[in-house]
Amino acid sequence: MIGNKGELRVIHKELMKMCSTPDMELLQVRIEPKLENTLPEVHIFDSYDIVRSSPVTKKSTYVTSKAEGIGNISTETKNVDSDTLQVFQRELTCSICMNCFLDPVTIDCGHSFCHPCLSFCWEEGQTPRSCPECRGLSERPDFKTNIVLKRLASLARQARADHNHSSEEQICVTHQEAKGLFCEADQTLLCEPCSELPEHIAHSHSPIHRAAEESRGKFLKRMSSLWKMREEMQLTLNQEAKKTRSFKEEEKLHLEALKKEAKEICLQLKESVFRMTQYKERLKEMYRELTEMCQKPDTELLQAIGNVLEMADLAQMQKPQPVNPELTCWPVAGILDMLNKFRVDNVLTQTAIHHVSLDDASVMSGDDPHGMSRQLDGGASFVAWGAQAFSSGRHYWELEVTHFSSWILGVSKDILTSDTIIHINYEEAFLLFSEKVNDEYSLFTNSPPLVQFVKRPLGKIGVFLDYDNGAVSFYDVSRGSLIYSFLPFSISSPLKPFLCLRSP
Repeated sequence: MIGNKGELRVIHKELMKMCSTPDMELLQVRIEPKLENTLPEVHIFDSYDIVRSSPVTKKSTYVTSKAEGIGNISTETKNVDSDTLQVFQRELTCSICMNCFLDPVTIDCGHSFCHPCLSFCWEEGQTPRSCPECRGLSERPDFKTNIVLKRLASLARQARADHNHSSEEQICVTHQEAKGLFCEADQTLLCEPCSELPEHIAHSHSPIHRAAEESRGKFLKRMSSLWKMREEMQLTLNQEAKKTRSFKEEEKLHLEALKKEAKEICLQLKESVFRMTQYKERLKEMYRELTEMCQKPDTELLQAIGNVLEMADLAQMQKPQPVNPELTCWPVAGILDMLNKFRVDNVLTQTAIHHVSLDDASVMSGDDPHGMSRQLDGGASFVAWGAQAFSSGRHYWELEVTHFSSWILGVSKDILTSDTIIHINYEEAFLLFSEKVNDEYSLFTNSPPLVQFVKRPLGKIGVFLDYDNGAVSFYDVSRGSLIYSFLPFSISSPLKPFLCLRSP
């Protein structure tokens, strides 16, 4: 398979070079059968019907092939005036490649060039493009072959071949006659007596020039196909470059927004710390005042009790609330389309277990000052895990958690069960937790416990396992955003999908 744009260009150039070679040299090069079979039928203009009327033709001798199915096919031996031939060929020469026109096209200014030559010349140029000969500006048109020039160029090639017809390599050693025929079956050049030999007489024979023009036509078809592939690849390259720029711009915007958001959250936290510190000092001062009040005489205490208690109640009402930072969930363009390329379904074997307790020591590690390691007990739970473990490749699946307040999902190496306990080896488990405490939802991951300051997912959560690169990521499907991605790690054992849902 052709790998890239550069390889296509090289092959296209080689085919173009081949088309410019003399007829006999061209016919001695075999076309790859698999390429030849894929080429459509090519209609080649038969120049022999007008050769007799050509101004460069002085004398023509026609011979009839005796091969079955060929009909009257002519081959010419011409005596051409050398000066006339040179003028004729000069006018039919492409000023870019300096060879006879090959699939000639005429541009806006009237000058003509080989279609492949002009394609190469204008490939990397900026619009508006200029004529390679007069430098006149010309918009790139939908090139159409100049049929008249194509016929004349074919005649010019034939005249040139006939002019050199007496070279030693074109003379049959056996019969001392010119090789004027091409055997289609054996892909060889023959003289007329050779074509009548038993080993060739049943084969199809064509005059050399006709066979060469047919081969050029096949090459041109292949060149056209290759050039179209190059143009399609260029469009793909442009799209990839556009995607790259888009992702870089999006990354820049997200980083700037995240930086701004983090700055605002840090400011809020700083102000919250300041308010709470002041409030703590105020409570301390009030505590001291109440202590002193208790030491006062009865009458003085009773006269001030109303004001003091009112101040204490007011202080309790003015208790500052902690800041719950929440980062914006930025959607990642095209992320779900990419992930769905690795989608697998039915990754879980459903197993209902009632009143489940998770072994906290095995699920979480490290200190847990915020009480994130809690048992999912006190209600019925649904637990499921993969019947098949993943040991290579990339895999993506989605899990529905809409109607559940607390859940755990991810991947784990070993999942051990008893009647009431699910035991997970935290050292080789990569999990995302959701818990509801005092009407507050929190998200966190294990190993070590990390709180995720993002909005609680509503709906489905996507899990992406890239086993070979050691990565596990969680996605909010409804928002198309990343929740958390574990840093690349070394995996030594197969991992199973895991899900635990607790009823509200």
